[in-house]
Amino acid sequence: MTDTTATETTASTNTDPIKVDIWSDVQCPWCYIGKRKFETGVAMFDGRVEVEYHSFELSPDTPVEFVDNAVDYLSQRKGMPVDQVQTMLENVTAIAASVGLDYDYDSVHQTNTVISHELLHYAKAQGRQLDMMERLLKAYFIDGRHVGRVEDLADLAAEIGLDRADVVRSLNAHEYLAAVKADVAQAGAYGIQGVPFFVIDGRYGISGAQDPTAFAQALGQASADRSADRSADGSADGLDDGASA
Repeated sequence: MTDTTATETTASTNTDPIKVDIWSDVQCPWCYIGKRKFETGVAMFDGRVEVEYHSFELSPDTPVEFVDNAVDYLSQRKGMPVDQVQTMLENVTAIAASVGLDYDYDSVHQTNTVISHELLHYAKAQGRQLDMMERLLKAYFIDGRHVGRVEDLADLAAEIGLDRADVVRSLNAHEYLAAVKADVAQAGAYGIQGVPFFVIDGRYGISGAQDPTAFAQALGQASADRSADRSADGSADGLDDGASA
């Protein structure tokens, strides 16, 4: 796992934060829903949590300028009748609404997301990855913005305070494309086949937009495991005897 400057915290403790690595795609509806459920789970956990997002491309063969709408795209890709896709999207929209997200599939611009992942790596280098991920997901699912073109992405980056001109420079140079590919390769090495996928402290994997309690329990278990590891290390080093002497 790589280091990150992006951190989410709850109640402060004296221990190191629990690291959570999240594989996600900007055009994944369950990733935004899962993000909200994870955030609720974090709020239920009595400890600190550090988050890093990693790149996963659901549809790497999608053109940047896909001409049809989301319904047509999913119908073609999944081989499903249009009315079935519409029902599926209505169900997803209702679930999104249950966690406070107002999806607008009529305005979605289906596109290739590789360059948006490059932007997320750029934002991570600036200590703003979490803010950038939230802005990209909202832009795609709620605001009807385009997340596959450099100029549009630079506008979104500027909205969270990043240097627009430097974002354009970085994206045109594909400065972080190798980092995106490394994330995708790591997902393959882990056997990740769908997103969102959460790796809790390098110990536990959680697939999908699970209930917040599942995240809270996994964070709690990871914290307990750390405590057990520290106790075992202390006993092995003779620290317990020294403390009682």
